[in-house]
Amino acid sequence: DKAPLSKSLLLVPSATSILLTLLFQHYQKFFAYNLQAVKEDFQIWRLLCGRAICLDLKDTFCSSLLIYNFRIFERRYGSRKFSSFLLGTWMLSALFDLLLVEITQYIFGITINSLPSGFLGPVFALFVPFYSSIPRVQVTQVLGHFSITNKSLVYILGLQLLTSGSYIWILALSGLISGICYNSSILKVHRILCVPRWVAKILSWTLEPVFSSAEPTNEVRVGMGATVDIQRQQRMELLDRQIMMSQVAQMRRQRQQQGGMINWNRLFPPLRHRHNANYQDHRPSEQGIPPPTEVSEEQVARLMEMGFSRGDALEALRASNNDLNVATNFLLQH
Repeated sequence: DKAPLSKSLLLVPSATSILLTLLFQHYQKFFAYNLQAVKEDFQIWRLLCGRAICLDLKDTFCSSLLIYNFRIFERRYGSRKFSSFLLGTWMLSALFDLLLVEITQYIFGITINSLPSGFLGPVFALFVPFYSSIPRVQVTQVLGHFSITNKSLVYILGLQLLTSGSYIWILALSGLISGICYNSSILKVHRILCVPRWVAKILSWTLEPVFSSAEPTNEVRVGMGATVDIQRQQRMELLDRQIMMSQVAQMRRQRQQQGGMINWNRLFPPLRHRHNANYQDHRPSEQGIPPPTEVSEEQVARLMEMGFSRGDALEALRASNNDLNVATNFLLQH
């Protein structure tokens, strides 16, 4: 729900890849990412066809799982901004593919005539906002030393995709560079390579009804504040919310075992009721509240970048003893 572009990227390229592999193998040559044909024969159309459909089903499977996990960005940014990111990184990664191939040939003497096909550049580029904007929350530990977080599975899928081909590292590197360039506030690439509003409206009228999904009826609406777009939507995906609740419960159990469990309701009421007139009647006594701790301005800034107010960020960080992950969990749940 609320991710029609992600749904289309899951269905259309995957179905086309399966058809080309099983039924129409003689048409695969038109979707090969042949750089030699691009440079020598000026077959520029191969930059479009060769960078859209995966000819390897393993790449199709891994990239589809990654797009499914990255659909949260379409919900946060909106379909137009998300499509602008994909379009911008797709165009930039095509340029960096050619540059990296030439650099590899100049430094190592390796001639690369073709690269793995598929929509892989933007998929790798999405790891940049995933790393920088999605909070890292520990889920469990393996052997007491290795932490498993809510982001571990996505990184494992990216590593699997990275090792699926001999020269796919070029696509991964060009995608990461494209994602960094597009997210950079210095280069201002996002202002140049973006989907015009009139194009977004046309696609919304024509394609969105085809790929849109009905809103789940069994999902309870909750107020969220990770970004401004989520505040407007007022709902998070049911699976993400269940994972977050289990993480909060696990952290509370750990705090209880350590004798230092945080009672959020004792420290302050839910944020959505902070301005209620009855708040004064339920305020705990000053004797039961520990003295305020020093708060890192860097962590405050990171929470404010997610869309939270400075007051909420300060209060959550003080209550969690400057633990950014715990503070983020609380703000997401209240």
